[in-house]
Amino acid sequence: MITTDLSEFHTALPDGGRLAGLDVGTRTIGLALCDAQWHFATAAETIRRTKFAKDKAALSALTAAQAVRGLVIGLPLNLDGSDSPRTQSTRAFARNVEDLGLPILLWDERWSTQAVERQMIAEDRSRSQRSRLVDKMAAAYILQGAIDGLAMRG
Repeated sequence: MITTDLSEFHTALPDGGRLAGLDVGTRTIGLALCDAQWHFATAAETIRRTKFAKDKAALSALTAAQAVRGLVIGLPLNLDGSDSPRTQSTRAFARNVEDLGLPILLWDERWSTQAVERQMIAEDRSRSQRSRLVDKMAAAYILQGAIDGLAMRG
């Protein structure tokens, strides 16, 4: 199941469970995880993209090892809310990982990378640190937004 509807996603996870957040880029996939009660999202790792089969295998291994029950994938909409080529690519990625058997929520990620960049600049992180951390921290930002929405429904 792939949805943009928070209620539908919540219904697919009646007992909660750990979620993984993904910031899918062309060169990397930022990953974040949250606790089973949906309180806190934490940056986990960054997967360097190679061939899709390898990327999917890495994601499958992570979800199995961490007992992940659902995926929250950042959806890069245009500022006006319309789809872009990156949005279409992200939707295709979601369709390609749907056979992992986990419910998938596509979550609006507008401004996530910029918010994370501003936060890291305020923390006086170097450019190299920001470059190394931005994808997984953006995934955590995306996931936190989704779990905050889910918590309001629970």
